[in-house]
Amino acid sequence: MLPHYLTVKGDGMHEIVIQKSRFIAHVIRVETEEEAQQFIAAIKKKHYGATHNCSAYMIGENDQIQKANDDGEPSGTAGVPILEVIKKKGLKDTAVVITRYFGGIKLGAGGLIRAYGKAASEGINTTGIVERKLMRVMHTTVDYTWLGKLENELRSSVYKIKEIEYLDNVIIQTFVEEGQKQPFIDWMTEMTNGQAIFTEGEIIYLEKDM
Repeated sequence: MLPHYLTVKGDGMHEIVIQKSRFIAHVIRVETEEEAQQFIAAIKKKHYGATHNCSAYMIGENDQIQKANDDGEPSGTAGVPILEVIKKKGLKDTAVVITRYFGGIKLGAGGLIRAYGKAASEGINTTGIVERKLMRVMHTTVDYTWLGKLENELRSSVYKIKEIEYLDNVIIQTFVEEGQKQPFIDWMTEMTNGQAIFTEGEIIYLEKDM
């Protein structure tokens, strides 16, 4: 699992008009090629009357799945520019479909490349980009007398509290970057005079808007 990476926030749509042609960007986060292909098929079905539904997607930790489709536009003028925008923004697990309704004015190869690139870029920006960071949930068990101090210190620190369990002792669940586990333990140990007990919980991704 990657320690962190960028992807789109969820799914979104954005439309621009260039020389009377409508370019509608559809953006979504996908984790498998099957999801990407289903998304493309759904857009094509929704916009079956469109002149073109051009697409690109990049999937995998190492960007191992990369596909671009011009859907009838001149070779290299649509799918590849969309894919290049995804790459330039450093995104993973992202699929983009640009639906074009032809407005009667031909754009030429250069014009098409710029139009599809612009539509993809604005569509992604409208959808939003997030950083996904791999975090370990650390469980810190302490006596209730430490709760107030630890909660205050944690809320003003770089760490984020997931939840607090009120049992015989209090258990504070905190998101900690994998590489920061020992500094976190050392810090909490010092604050509690060595009276805290630590256990490691699940590993999950936290998302932050970019």
